[in-house]
Amino acid sequence: MVYYCEIEKEGGRYIVRFPDMPNVKTCGESREEALRMAEDALNAVLESEVEHGFSTRPPVYKNGYPIPVAANILLSLQLRRLRGNLSQTDVAKKLGMTYQSYQRLENPRKANPTIKTLERIARVYDRQLSVTL
Repeated sequence: MVYYCEIEKEGGRYIVRFPDMPNVKTCGESREEALRMAEDALNAVLESEVEHGFSTRPPVYKNGYPIPVAANILLSLQLRRLRGNLSQTDVAKKLGMTYQSYQRLENPRKANPTIKTLERIARVYDRQLSVTL
């Protein structure tokens, strides 16, 4: 998943805004620094929103500079979307794990799944696991 940002030079700084996430704004002394700061700011806000259970809108805006969502956050978002209206307890039972273990998977600050766990999740949701580097 990628969010796109816009960069404008204001004074001596480059200001970054995300049209899909108006609460995320940052800046840098150079365009490169501004893009690094944009990635940090975007992922920090998404991580906090996911960790606190807020729903996040998928990106719609497709112009500007692409900023990727960190893998740990992306996993948490995907698991929540796949779970839908099921409880974490129900999904944990289907996966043969404790509620607490599954709960950690949906928390971007605590998730650290193995490939075997990701394969089990894919099977439960009738999906195919794909890993790209």
